[in-house]
This record gives sequence, C-alpha cells and structure tokens, in this order.
Amino acid sequence: MTRPEPWLCGPLPGISQFTMPAAHALTQSRADLEMHAAGLSTEQVWTEPGGAPSVGFHLRHIAGSIDRLLTYAAGSNLTGEQFRFLAEERIAGTPPTEVTQLIAAAQSKIDETLSVIRATPDELFFEARAVGRAQLPTNVFGLLFHIAEHTQRHTGQIISSARIVCGLS
Repeated sequence: MTRPEPWLCGPLPGISQFTMPAAHALTQSRADLEMHAAGLSTEQVWTEPGGAPSVGFHLRHIAGSIDRLLTYAAGSNLTGEQFRFLAEERIAGTPPTEVTQLIAAAQSKIDETLSVIRATPDELFFEARAVGRAQLPTNVFGLLFHIAEHTQRHTGQIISSARIVCGLS
C-alpha cells in the first residue's frame, strides 16, 4: 500500500492550522518532484516537447519563483541577481544542469518556505506587502498561499512533461 498524500496524513509539526493546506501542498510537490523527475536524463530534462517549456525550466522556475515570492513576503525588493536568475530560467547551461541539481534546488526552496511558514506568527498573516515594480498589493498570507499553488501548478507540468519526454525517447 502506498502512503496517503500529505493532506491525509494529519497536521505537520509547527505549522499553523491556517497555513496547513499550503504546507501540505508544498510537501506533496516536494515528493512529486523526486518521484517524477529524478529518473530523467539530462537530455530529457531539457527537451521542450512540442515547444512547451522543459522539465528543467519548471524546476528552475519553482526555485526562482519561491525565492522571489519569499523576498516579497519578507517585505523586500528583488535584487539584480534575482532578476538575472529569472531571465535565465529557461537556459540549460553549458554543460546543461543535471536533474539532481535542479531537484535539489527546488526542494531546498520548498524546505525554506516551510521554515518561513513555521516561523510566521498568525498575527503577521495579513500584514500588507507589495509585489513587483508596480508594487501590487497583497499580504503575507496571500504570498505564502501563492507560493504553494504556483509550485503545485509547475509540479503538475513537470509530471506531464516528464511522461511526454519519456515517451519520445
């Protein structure tokens, strides 16, 4: 019998009941990245099936977007390095970055988010925050939930793309 999905395994230690769904979603993504991407070759990771973004892009984008969104959650603005990373998320590199490095980077950012969720008191959830150059309004709670939903969206794309590129090989 396989282990149930994280949301069916009860509360995670140190996580507020308000952010538990986000933490469960991140925990699910963390496991799914390993399960569905780890066995891919470097060539498969960087294949763009039908012109769609590669698994490598999605893994890099998960790490990069979490980093950027946590910056906003902390009430800070993005750095030049963060903008550079954003501009290069689709580039495989020379030599191309291997899947183990990409998964480790994404999982590390997921773990960092779980640590931030644990460390954020409920009283700060609705503290105002601004996103991007346009300083669009949101709050800490919205950013933490968006990290989870955005990570889940790209994890699903990784699962689908991995199946496609395995079928092309």
